[in-house]
Formats: sequence, structure tokens, C-alpha cells
Amino acid sequence: MPHRTARTTRRKFHPMRVIGPGLLVAVTVAPALAEEKVIRAHGISTFGDLKYPADFAHFDYVNPDAPKGGTMSFRGTGASSTFNSLNPFILKGEPAQGLGLLYDSLMSGSPDEPDASYGLVASSIEYPEDRSWVIFNMRPEATFSDGEPVTAADVVFSYEVLLDKGAPSYKVALKDIEKVEALDPHRVKFTFRPGVSTRDLPALAGGLSILPKHYYDKVDFTESTLVPPVGSGQFVVKDVKPGRSITYCRNPDYWGADLPVNIGGANFDCYTYEYYADTTAAFEAFKSGGYLLQQEFSSLIWATAYDFPALKKGWVKREELADNNPSGTQGFWFNLRREKFADPRVRQALGMMFNFEWSNQTLFFDLYKRTDSFFENSPLQAEGLPEGEELAVLEQFRDRLPPEIFTEPAYEPPVYEATDPATGKLRQLDRKILRQASALMDEAGWKVGEGGLRRNDKGQVFTLEFIEDQPSFDRVLNPYIANLKALGIDARLTHIDAAQMQQRQEDFEYDLISGRFVMSQTPSVELRQFFTTESADAKGSANLSGVADPVLDELVELVIASKTREELTVRAKALDRVLRFKQIWVPNWYSGKYLVAYWDVFGRPPEQPPYSRGDGLWWMDEAKLGVMKAQGALR
Repeated sequence: MPHRTARTTRRKFHPMRVIGPGLLVAVTVAPALAEEKVIRAHGISTFGDLKYPADFAHFDYVNPDAPKGGTMSFRGTGASSTFNSLNPFILKGEPAQGLGLLYDSLMSGSPDEPDASYGLVASSIEYPEDRSWVIFNMRPEATFSDGEPVTAADVVFSYEVLLDKGAPSYKVALKDIEKVEALDPHRVKFTFRPGVSTRDLPALAGGLSILPKHYYDKVDFTESTLVPPVGSGQFVVKDVKPGRSITYCRNPDYWGADLPVNIGGANFDCYTYEYYADTTAAFEAFKSGGYLLQQEFSSLIWATAYDFPALKKGWVKREELADNNPSGTQGFWFNLRREKFADPRVRQALGMMFNFEWSNQTLFFDLYKRTDSFFENSPLQAEGLPEGEELAVLEQFRDRLPPEIFTEPAYEPPVYEATDPATGKLRQLDRKILRQASALMDEAGWKVGEGGLRRNDKGQVFTLEFIEDQPSFDRVLNPYIANLKALGIDARLTHIDAAQMQQRQEDFEYDLISGRFVMSQTPSVELRQFFTTESADAKGSANLSGVADPVLDELVELVIASKTREELTVRAKALDRVLRFKQIWVPNWYSGKYLVAYWDVFGRPPEQPPYSRGDGLWWMDEAKLGVMKAQGALR
């Protein structure tokens, strides 16, 4: 089944590369810094030393001699099956996929370190040991796609315009920055607010997309547009067919192609995203060469549909690639802004009625595992009873936490085990679990009454509406709805179009909504977007559940303030444990693998980098492509 990506996350975070700082070699700096001891370095990492020295030539997992050329093509995905904007920084409009190709940042991440970044537009950085500020020394040769120089004033403008006119999520992401100032045309300083955790703030600043002030002096930043913008990155918009496709091609005048962070990557001259009405139409197009690389999110298609002629002839390959990142928080998120979800017993009862085991056996071909943690498939997920340092973290909040946090194992959804004697297969409805969920609803004051429906003491029926814009999810939701009806819930599925889906998510007009967030190996300020009070009512927020709890706010800040990976791990476990107890979602499933299929026209490095799918380092093999064309496989 699809791994549904929450729309807000993609839209508001792809323009920023959030990576974390660390400690390098202290040097003496100019008297203008009042002889303050600072660290000057070529990169920065959250914990420990950087893997690559200052004179590194390229990342280890790339082919530095990879040829440039050809076009890589994908299916366009995201909030909907279409797009109507080339402005990814505002709430208005549905942006095209791939717009991050247009923008560079001061720093860039590496594919084989979980939390390191190295100079891109910045050649070096300076910061004190307490990281209360950071200075980026910018490369004077850097230019925008129209040839104008990239200056410190553009960095200041980028920060200010995103904060003042960007999507509301930027106010949360950038709130710990006190000021940004241009010290000279190629030297910019970020100063952070006193008293905040500064561990990740230099890298947060370094991950900010650089926007051209001179361009937006004449263009309204607040409007969605299909006019290709001026960018700071390697690529420019070459062709736009609104709602159908978008192509980005290499800027032949790009200044930074030979930087160590760029060598061996971005090997295609162009990248195209093709949009289709639905998954079925997209897959049919892929089978005939409509696009070249497919990450498969449908277990049904993966298990049953990869028997088409191009695959049998060896023209198309399919693989399961390792995914060493946390597997993502995918689930159906309750909208806690609605009174009927106020009681956690209600949320737990509703969540218990989702039969993952039956779904996995019957619908998913046993390809998935059950998600139970917000940091699934990582060392950050809580297990068993709290103990040791994790317990010490939770003790700080004992008087504000339910006692069960300390006396019961981290919450895991019930396992459906009831089978049909005639077939030996799992039953869709387990009566034992139904009885347990029914007792919780009774305790919460929702009793079964007339017509078998649950009502509260005011006579209000408990209704539950699922909204969906993807018919492929029906086969998962309809059995779940049937189980909810058995519980006495007036549950229903409403189909809406993609534009309505986007708007209702931004306005929090839903009971439950499906979404998936991909968590970092080193979670940091992005957690404020998902789980804190300040994001609960910010329009377009990634806080889908609307959870607002001072304890969660403080735990998030503790995670952000962690000074060692060991400290981060125990604090993240404490956060995970409390979140799971609160029952803010119905956890779904995960794979732990990238399921990919591709037309066999690519060259690739011998090893996949540990923290990337790796296709960003592939290249077009012209010999393979020539054979394909000669055989009539591709045009």
C-alpha cells in the first residue's frame, strides 16, 4: 500500500536542509570578534568529528568520473496528482515536485553521515564553542541562475522573507534566530536568541535556501506562480506543462559544479517529473517507458503486477534497496482539536479496531511490519518499561504524567490472532479485541443505544469521517470502517479531490487523516512542527493531530538540546513513550526497504550510501540506452 506522505512536511521542509553542528578545531579570528575563541571549519556535525577532512575531493559513495548527460524521469507525487505553482515556500498553491533542484544553501549534507554538512555556497564557517552565533564565509564566485552574484544580502533577505511572508511553519522553524546581518558582501552572521538550545542552529541556518533579493524586489513573493523563478542551484526550469509535467535542466553557467559536495552527483542534464491522474495510470505509463524510475509504494502492485513484457525481457529491473533511516511515522492521525477525540480512551478504542495483521496477510502480501513507534526502525524508539537514564528523564515530569508511563511497557497496538477455523486465515474482526475496545468506549461515556450506535450523555452519535483523494486506499479503509461500525461508530469514507484534500488538511477540517513523516537519525527542531503547542493551530502545520501538551513541548526541547548521541537517544525514547501513551494516531505499517523498479539504462556506484536511496548518484549509461532504443524498448 502507499506510504502516504503528509503534504505539509514535503512542502515546508524541502527548501531547507536541516543538519546539525559539532566541534572542530579552534582558531584565532579577527579582532572584530573581540578575541573570542571560535571554531573555524569547512563543515559541521552534530556529534563528534566530521568524516571528511578540509581537503576532501568528493564523497566516498560517488563515482567522481560519472558522465553527465541524459534525462532522469520520475512520477510526480506529493500532496496531489497535479501541481499549479513553482513557489514551494508559501501556503498558497500546490507546488511541483523537484523544486529543491533550483536552490543552493550555504551548507550541504553528505550521503554517508547522519548529521553532517559541508560548505556549498559557504567556503567555511566560524562559531564559538557555545554556538551562540555563526558566521558563513561565502564564495564570491557564486551566482544566481540569471548571472547575478549571490551575496550576504540575499541570505539576509531569504531569512526575512521566509519569516515574514513564507508558510506559517517557517515561524516555528526559524524562531530561535534573533537576527541575521551582512558583515560584508560575502560574509553573513546569524545570531541566536539567548537561552535557547543552539546545538543545531548553525546547521539550520546553513540549510536555508538562498533566494534572490533582486528578483523578488520585482516579483510578489506571496503569490503562487507558474513563471520559472530565478534560483541559486544547479538547475533551472526548462519546461512546464501545468498539472502534467515539469522538467529541470542543468544551468550551463552554474558556478559550483566542481565543488567537493557536488562531484559525482546530479549527473543527469535534466530531471523530469511526469504527473498522472492516479497510481494505475502512472504504473501503466512506467511499463511502457513513460518515465524511468519508480519507487513502488503499493504492495499489491509489487506482489502481483511486475510481470509485464519489459520486465520479462530484462529491460526493466526491480530491487529492494536498504533503507537505514527511521522508517517514518505513518498512520491515521486523530484531530484532537475536535471534542469527541478529547478522551484518550476513545482514541485507543478506535485505534484498536484497525486490524493490521489481517491487512498485512490479506492485502499487503506480508510485505510490511507494524509501526508502533514514532521513531520506528531506529535506536530512538522506546521499549519495555522505562529504566536507567530514560527513567531519569521522565522523573522530571512524574507529577504531570499518568502513572502508567512508569508502570506499563511502551504502548503497542493489540495483535489480532483470531482465525477462521475453516480456512486457517485471520479474521477481519477479532471479538476479543472488540470487547476490549467496547469497554473503553463505555468508560469514556459513549454507550451503545438506538440502532446499535454509540451516543454520549447528550444523545450525540459518535460519527467518524475518513476523507481520501486516492481510491487505492479504499481497500484498507473499508475493512477498518467495517470494524468501527461493529464497535457502534457511525463511520464513513468520503472521497474528495486533491485540491479539497490539500485545503482541508491546511484548515484542519477532518476527523482522521493519513500521513507519513520521515524522521531524522538526529531529530531536532523539526519536532516542533509535529508535536508542540505552538504548531497545533498554525494553519498548514505538520502537527496533524493538533497535540498540545506542555510536557511534550519540554521533551521536544530536551531532544533538541542534547549534547551527545547517548543523551539524544534516551530523550527521544522518553518523547516516544509519552507520545505513544497519548494515542494521537492509529499507527500503520513500514517496510524498512526501498522498493524500486527502473529501466536498465543507468550506471551506478558499486555501493549504496547508507542514508540515501542512492539514485541521486546514478548516471545515464549511453551504451545501455542505445541498446534499448535499438530493440524498440524506448524511444
